[in-house]
Amino acid sequence: MSDRTTGRSAGFATRAIHHGYDPTEAEGAVTPPLHLTSTFAFESAEAGGEIFAGERKGNVYSRVTNPTVDLLERRVADLEGAEAALANASGMGSISALMWTLLSPGDEVIADQTLYGCTFAFLNHGLGKFGVKITHVDLTDPANLERAIGDSTRVVFFETPANPNMRLIDIAAISDIARAHGARTVVDNTYATPVLTRPIEHGADFVVHSATKYLGGHGDLLAGMICGPAEDMAAIRMFGLKDMTGSVLAPFNAMLVLRGLKTLELRMARHSESAMSVARALEAHREVEIVHYPGLESFPQHDLAKRQMADFGGMIAFEVKGGVAAGKAVMNRLKLIHRAVSLGDAETLIQHPASMTHSTYTPEERLDHGISDGLVRISVGLETVEDILDDLMQALEAGSAEKAA
Repeated sequence: MSDRTTGRSAGFATRAIHHGYDPTEAEGAVTPPLHLTSTFAFESAEAGGEIFAGERKGNVYSRVTNPTVDLLERRVADLEGAEAALANASGMGSISALMWTLLSPGDEVIADQTLYGCTFAFLNHGLGKFGVKITHVDLTDPANLERAIGDSTRVVFFETPANPNMRLIDIAAISDIARAHGARTVVDNTYATPVLTRPIEHGADFVVHSATKYLGGHGDLLAGMICGPAEDMAAIRMFGLKDMTGSVLAPFNAMLVLRGLKTLELRMARHSESAMSVARALEAHREVEIVHYPGLESFPQHDLAKRQMADFGGMIAFEVKGGVAAGKAVMNRLKLIHRAVSLGDAETLIQHPASMTHSTYTPEERLDHGISDGLVRISVGLETVEDILDDLMQALEAGSAEKAA
């Protein structure tokens, strides 16, 4: 898309608001119409046959395509720099539809050591039952992938930053190794969004999102996205989505994600700015053992973060001195910040991964996969940052007072 007055390439926010839609094609409506229909009529029996045969573009049934969902798919694909995208009813729906399409019994998935709990469960407790081998490798060192990858490896899967401990993966280095061995690279870009990182530009084959999070941005919907090559997206639509999962995104939720995209760049700037302030304040507090945030100079992968990310995002992981009990005590003293799972909302949310989002891991698995029992995860929201800081500091200071008493 080009700016209509200058001819230059349009910026991210402009494309997030305008790409793929012309009001003159919808009776002048500035906001794209919401198509609340399950099925579509054909102008003739012949036209219907041509659409079913793939000889003519058109909609048949909203389990496959819907005009509102289609606009969202085209817009997210553009923002991620992908040929095409596919919307699903949730992030896990996206990962499931993608994996069911790419994999067969006897294939191997190499996944990073740290994954969102439900992704970990799907791979190990789901795909593993159907003859797919799951191998976890520390992908923070690309040499580990080179040693582990084999002839049966079909997919290399990772998150960056990873949920919940914020570790980063060098997308370009991992993608190069995977491609050299005939494997496809899948990157979960939920934490960073295409505002901060575009994995396909770094060599990845596919990007997945829980659009429930930052893309929607308001905590009022569930949605997922897959982005990648057009031919693969067509196969995933007709098999992984239509036949295997049925994880179809409702047009109303597609409309809500489209609305969220309009402010995505603005929101990510505010999330990142506030998170940096919170991370620095936590790092300086005597009750905090360690803070994991890519923007901090103390973060071990800070140089990679600067190379791979446009900014550092709204997610922070930290550990309070005193372990699990102390961390829970801090959480229970909070007044403004909500104790809740999910992330990317306007509200600041805090949770304890070991007992919540990553409880699908056994204690031994959490230890092996870099998720300590005392880790606390905070999704820094859009409130006035001083109010977020005041709430965190009073909760930490109360702990200090109890120790001194």
